[in-house]
Amino acid sequence: MNKHQKEFFLECITIEGFALGPVHFPCNSWVQSQNDHPEKRIFFTNQPFLPNETPDGLRKLRETELKNLRGNGSGVRKLSDRIYDFDVYNDLGNPDKSSELSRPKLGGKERPYPRRCRTGRQPTDTDKKAESRVEKPLPMYVPRDEQFEETKQDTFAAGRLKAVLHHLVPSLKASILAEDFADFGEIDGLYKEGLLLKLGFEDEIFNKFPLPKGIVNTLQESSKGLLKYDTPKILSKDKNAWLRDDEFARQAIAGINPVNIERVKTFPPVSNLDPEIYGPQHSALTSDHIIGHLDGLSVQRALEENRLFMLDYHDIFLPFLDRINALDGRKAYATRTVFFLTRLGTLKPVAIELSLPTHGPNHRSKRVVTPPVDATSNWVWQLAKAHVSSNDAGVHQLVNHWLRTHACLEPFIIAAHRQLSAMHPIFKLLDPHMRYTLEINALARQSLISADGVIEGGFTAGQYGLEMSSAAYKSSWRFDMEGLPADLIRRGMAVPDPTQPHGLKLLVEDYPYANDGLLIWSAIQTWVRTYVERYYPNSNSIQADSELQSWYSESINVGHADLREAEWWPKLDTVDDLVSILTTLVWLASAQHAALNFGQYPYGGYVPNRPPLMRRLIPDESDPEYASFISDPEKFYFSSMPSLLQTSKFMAVVDTLSTHSPDEEYIGERQQPSTWTGDAEIVDAFYGFAAEIGRIEKEIEKRNSDPNRRNRCGAGVLPYELLVPSSEPGVTCRGVPNSVSI
Repeated sequence: MNKHQKEFFLECITIEGFALGPVHFPCNSWVQSQNDHPEKRIFFTNQPFLPNETPDGLRKLRETELKNLRGNGSGVRKLSDRIYDFDVYNDLGNPDKSSELSRPKLGGKERPYPRRCRTGRQPTDTDKKAESRVEKPLPMYVPRDEQFEETKQDTFAAGRLKAVLHHLVPSLKASILAEDFADFGEIDGLYKEGLLLKLGFEDEIFNKFPLPKGIVNTLQESSKGLLKYDTPKILSKDKNAWLRDDEFARQAIAGINPVNIERVKTFPPVSNLDPEIYGPQHSALTSDHIIGHLDGLSVQRALEENRLFMLDYHDIFLPFLDRINALDGRKAYATRTVFFLTRLGTLKPVAIELSLPTHGPNHRSKRVVTPPVDATSNWVWQLAKAHVSSNDAGVHQLVNHWLRTHACLEPFIIAAHRQLSAMHPIFKLLDPHMRYTLEINALARQSLISADGVIEGGFTAGQYGLEMSSAAYKSSWRFDMEGLPADLIRRGMAVPDPTQPHGLKLLVEDYPYANDGLLIWSAIQTWVRTYVERYYPNSNSIQADSELQSWYSESINVGHADLREAEWWPKLDTVDDLVSILTTLVWLASAQHAALNFGQYPYGGYVPNRPPLMRRLIPDESDPEYASFISDPEKFYFSSMPSLLQTSKFMAVVDTLSTHSPDEEYIGERQQPSTWTGDAEIVDAFYGFAAEIGRIEKEIEKRNSDPNRRNRCGAGVLPYELLVPSSEPGVTCRGVPNSVSI
């Protein structure tokens, strides 16, 4: 019990003087003052026990502690609480502030979604089904031990200050709200001069601060660094690489979103959308569009040889396009891009299909753009690639990054705290992979995915982005396909082959994300199997573990309630079942999130490479805009891109999201590495896992200097480092933290 006036953080307790050596109690918890929380706290030794092996004297305490963590499902949570519970996403809008900021609830039959951590805040006045907002800088509730530690808070706050200064800019110079870049040199100015200096009113901004002159001078001095950006890595080796078709294609397998590319199984591709609503299911792509780019192969032969691949954003975007294109300053297509695998093992884009909703029989809703043959077609091709990149950026952020790692892991984490005792060996295994996730997700609900938040303001889909994310969850998210081998097979990027390492044959042999990812997947799988087999000798022991079964059941039936009836959920009956489920969770929290997150500024910080939104459609000869496009294509190009303000705001955010905190824990590391568990055999096995991670790092470095691997080595080609396990703090484009922590 804490008899002080304030809380304190209890890292561990060690009691010495026993014949068998010291007894360790790993606590890692905030202990509240008895004035706020009069009940006694319970801490257990580091000795793991399955529920039915718990010493008699600890059984009641084990149950009591879990009951305390679950709460009773009612009441408003205080920041000092340690209660884990579930709720729907009904706190993204702010209808009390404006009807335009009202947002639909995510979670339920109409818009299925994973559950988030319950806060119990009061409903809004306007809509009793919506939860009231807590706006920054006020903190959102997460259980006290889930909150950022001081070092992490400082890192996050520094990024926020940069973003806050950008929000001040429009109030001082409203004219820049819609200001376009004049040329590529102006974008370079954001790295060389900084935003305020570039706009010529650095002094003006600080005169508006009601602060003493000395403080203003200090702020002014430090702002030069704050509003000047590091040059994104994409520009570091070859400033113009992003313009080339081979680099555009390379990023589909070695960039920030390498998880959408799929093998073309039928050509032309076919939509799965309802033709009654969305028009003909068949694509406008034909053999004539691509036959000249297939190195002499027929389309059928290219299909048979597994040489055609595709980024297909048709079905996810098309149902939302009418609403997106009605938004002010937003224009999008539903795109499909076809790539050909060359003899050298690289990809080249051979056609881009741009689709709009069908409006009447004579409406031209589909258009195919092919590689350029003259000046005009070159600009059209560059604009088409920009629209593909914008589709890609939206799906990457809203589906692959936010939904599939952040949001879909949260129910498993909440259920683990509610159903698995701190003594449970599986809780001890998962513990480092759950660190900070509830806090970063709460911060996302507060300012990233909220109404008028960063994602709405910065991405093409605007206020419909989260509804797109919900549609993807409903139509395509499957937990049994979230592991790396299953995902590669699902997308047709690999076929099962027991003679190959990892039991797979990759159809694009030099696929850096998959090549490196399979090394980490296998290391995780081996470690998890060693761990699980230590505690569960057979299937009966899995089925008899009441806490384990309750955790998995609650994760599905409550945390993923909208999909609980799906037949694809893996069973949890055998040792193999548990190894597979845990390997998938650890993979998603560590390597999958790292591959999708820490390249956001290095690749997306140069906005022409991956524009998060587009503002104009591509004109054809019958459009009134066509003349202005022909007379000044560069000006038209930049008027299609995000504005100066949109670009700088976006850069501020992805810079923060790509930053490693100094207190980051990377895969193969743990707090208290020798005492996190009292099982010496498992401590040794973990050191073995850490050594394997070190070997993987050396192997990845070797691959990045192999000239035969053209997708990661060559003149001006960026090495693929997003799955290199270790990293220094900062924006490094490498490093695999244990958990979804940013």
